[in-house]
Amino acid sequence: MKATIVTIGDEILIGQIVDTNSSFIAKSLDRIGVQIIEMISISDDKQHILDTFASLQNKVDLVVITGGLGPTKDDITKHTFCDYFNDTLILNKEVETHVIELIESVMKRPASQINKDQALVPSRCEVLFNKVGTAPGMWMKKENTVYISLPGVPYEMKYIVENEIIPKVVKEYQRPYILHKTIMTYGQGESLVAERIEDWENNLPQFIKLAYLPAPGRVRLRLTARGTDKEILEKAIEENVKSLAKIIGDIIVGFDEDETIEVVLGKQLSQIGKTISTAESCTGGKIAEVLTSVSGASNYFRGSVVSYATDTKVTVLGVSQQTIDDNSVVSFQVAKEMALGIQKLMKTDYAIATTGNAGPSKGDADASVGTVFIALATPSDVIVEEFNFGQPREKVIDRTVNKAFEMLQKEILKNL
Repeated sequence: MKATIVTIGDEILIGQIVDTNSSFIAKSLDRIGVQIIEMISISDDKQHILDTFASLQNKVDLVVITGGLGPTKDDITKHTFCDYFNDTLILNKEVETHVIELIESVMKRPASQINKDQALVPSRCEVLFNKVGTAPGMWMKKENTVYISLPGVPYEMKYIVENEIIPKVVKEYQRPYILHKTIMTYGQGESLVAERIEDWENNLPQFIKLAYLPAPGRVRLRLTARGTDKEILEKAIEENVKSLAKIIGDIIVGFDEDETIEVVLGKQLSQIGKTISTAESCTGGKIAEVLTSVSGASNYFRGSVVSYATDTKVTVLGVSQQTIDDNSVVSFQVAKEMALGIQKLMKTDYAIATTGNAGPSKGDADASVGTVFIALATPSDVIVEEFNFGQPREKVIDRTVNKAFEMLQKEILKNL
């Protein structure tokens, strides 16, 4: 079963808002075995919408449209539906009652005519009830293709997808199983990972596909299996993941697309009952920001000092002025003293410190642009590594964060 997702709105095309609706719809449909073959964003133009509908006719089973539904005059999707299906708008009493109750109970005012017009729908459409908003979804079929129109407001769209569309598609359509398994690796680039697993990849069953999803410092390996027998698919994925772990188990940190390195680190720190703090210069608090983005981080993260200015390293972290004078603020020695200083200040088991020159200018450091020192204080030692991450500035910061996590990961694994 194939589907295309269409988003309508000039605000998407000019970059005013980011389209997150398509991602949610795609994930929801994928989980029930619907294959998404394309995503399209189009303007608020009636003829453009009609042309898009026509181009998708009988090409896919489902066309899911978001946007263009609402109380204002520029919301034209349902009028375009009428043109495409040669239909007319009628008043849906159930939707009208809901709209009036919602406006009066939530907004504490009488529903205007423009609000009540939300209850106008094509006469032959199947209404997808929207309990959390005023614009209903619409389901209409022409020949071999179903066109589904959803409001663009994310929480309204999500409600209709989860409570109306998914149950209906599951009930009315035969679909293959589509199973995914994501293996999270950390510390090696895409090309090196690919080289290590080449033979394994070449021996995957034909019904299992592998995708590489690289990011700085990490690579997600996504296995996708399609077929009609769920048990066979599950067994095949499990067996191939086990054989993969024997090859690259040293860099595998998790098996969930949503389980990022910071989530993994948080779980591992909690598991061994250890705490961490950070002293950041060139990263400007980015490491602390990422660590604290995880719910429950207060169980293991004690705090951070963003010692961006040189004198802050001295007055707050206790770095020796003599050390700075002798070695430069961007140096092995300063990174080490920063890590020990924050470890002592916050009374933590582990501490990460960064000092470097992210650029584009050299500032008060002697080191070349892109040079970074990362120190990791452990309960028994301090590890310091030097890197040159080049440019631009954003790349230097991101790579520093990722490398710091890699260093921490290696040390934690020694205690698991």
